[in-house]
Amino acid sequence: MPSIDVVLPTLDEEAGLEWVLGRMPSGCRPIVVDNGSTDRSIEVARAHGATVVDAPRRGFGSACWAGLVAAEAEVVAFMDADASLDPRDLDLVAGPVLAGEADLVVGARRADRGAWPPHARVANRVLSHRVRRSTGLDLVDLGPMRAARRTDLLELGIEDRRSGWPLEMVLRASRARWRIIGVDVPFRPRVGRSKVTGTVRGTVTAVRDMSGLLRRI
Repeated sequence: MPSIDVVLPTLDEEAGLEWVLGRMPSGCRPIVVDNGSTDRSIEVARAHGATVVDAPRRGFGSACWAGLVAAEAEVVAFMDADASLDPRDLDLVAGPVLAGEADLVVGARRADRGAWPPHARVANRVLSHRVRRSTGLDLVDLGPMRAARRTDLLELGIEDRRSGWPLEMVLRASRARWRIIGVDVPFRPRVGRSKVTGTVRGTVTAVRDMSGLLRRI
């Protein structure tokens, strides 16, 4: 693939990050955005030649925004650093953008057994239904693996710095009449402890953030 920047929001992902960076395809530059890690995530990132960016303000959206600002490639991809998604599948989401066939591609997670906690699966299904109803988009998942052109993303003016970042990107892109498609990507059990959808509390917070966006945008 032509060169793309891959933003990896990271909070204590030492174990998963090593696996992810070791499988990063040629032509993809990993940008590890540290969101306050207390383990060896930064050391692992630097040992694998990744660009490391600091995002001191806590929040998934804060880390994604910091990575986007630091990116330089024409196309920017986002994915989790917990080994639930394989960077070797990045061509599935970045390919249509690079080919000019789509403006935003969202990876629809096809989960292995045990990869997705029931409460997170149900919450995602409900939110995806609300997005389809409000936008008309044929999306079955608001997955974290996605790709778009850097300048276009910056111009969207995404404001959320918490769990609502992925949804706000889709809603603003839809309003801007982007060509948005979903593609299937394999989803595996994560490595390490989840800070968001792996816990009931994290899922409730994410749903609250996203529900507020659906009412406002």
